[in-house]
Amino acid sequence: MRIRRGILVAVVVAAIAGAAVTGGAGAGPAAARVVARPMIVIEPADPTVPAGTIRGYGPSDLRSAYGLEGSSGQGRLVALVDAFDDPNAESDLAVYRSTFGLPPCTSANGCFRKLDPHGGTRYPRPDVAWSREISLDLDMLSAACPDCRIALVEGAGAGIPDLGVAEGTAASLPGVVAIGNSYGVAESLEETQWDGLYHHPGVAVTAASGDGGYGTGYPAASPQVTAVGGTTLRRDGSARGWSESPWAGASSGCSRFEAKPSWQRDPGCPRRTIADVSAVADPTTGVAMYDTYSAPGWVMAGGTSAATAFIAGVYALAGNTSSLVAGSYPYAHTDQLNPVAGGYTPPAGLGTPAGTGAF
Repeated sequence: MRIRRGILVAVVVAAIAGAAVTGGAGAGPAAARVVARPMIVIEPADPTVPAGTIRGYGPSDLRSAYGLEGSSGQGRLVALVDAFDDPNAESDLAVYRSTFGLPPCTSANGCFRKLDPHGGTRYPRPDVAWSREISLDLDMLSAACPDCRIALVEGAGAGIPDLGVAEGTAASLPGVVAIGNSYGVAESLEETQWDGLYHHPGVAVTAASGDGGYGTGYPAASPQVTAVGGTTLRRDGSARGWSESPWAGASSGCSRFEAKPSWQRDPGCPRRTIADVSAVADPTTGVAMYDTYSAPGWVMAGGTSAATAFIAGVYALAGNTSSLVAGSYPYAHTDQLNPVAGGYTPPAGLGTPAGTGAF
């Protein structure tokens, strides 16, 4: 596992070597021993910058970079699935949104809901690492789609079965159009039994490719999701005003176990290729994030989880999810993407949003 200068919380597998694959769709003992970790990288504090200074791109930067100005997504519901509880989720989100001039999104005004894995309010225990991920997810979804409604669904644990229960609850919410999954585990033989957990026709399901460089993980490898990789994003003097390159930390490659979906036709991989699309993920050109449960407030962050929540928001802005077939839509609209490094590259996929036309 590659550790950056920051704090990398990446894929961890707690499966016992040689364990038998048993059970149904994510319900067996082998699945229970697979533990997901969030895909977030925190950039270290800069000693030359005063404490409390906001570092990293904010919503207006990201909406400019990806051509999203003028897109609304008013009232559309996006769900974020994470494990464990962030007690400060709503209050931290309020600070992020007010700081950047976004409209309030609270439980009081009906914009924000925090749910336990069964749709209630008996939240799981808090967790420092996952609270950090939750803050990043909420902030990046808000940056992409400021007028979207948000449902945070907290799994009882980080095992695939627990996350699958939360995923099902998210998919059952009336009006949900997209679900973001900013976590992953290493691929394993039983993963094809889990694909049904992410099969929700008419709902865009995004999954982080990972932050460990070359290699593949799950659920990004599932053909039921849009696998989201990452880029390095910088301002420049071009007509767009921004340039991107593949982020070396973004996980990518050829799935070990998942069949190639019909909408992927690249000749270099006989099975599912990862990633499909991408957005900013390099923490050195990262995004501003606010978290008080695991951090002192403002930090600069990255990781493919940032891109994953952002892309879920872009799907909501587009409003086309009722016609979606898994991750196929961007493949039919590549002319509506910003190509990265001239064309398809595994860490960045087909490219990044150039407006909402590819989603």
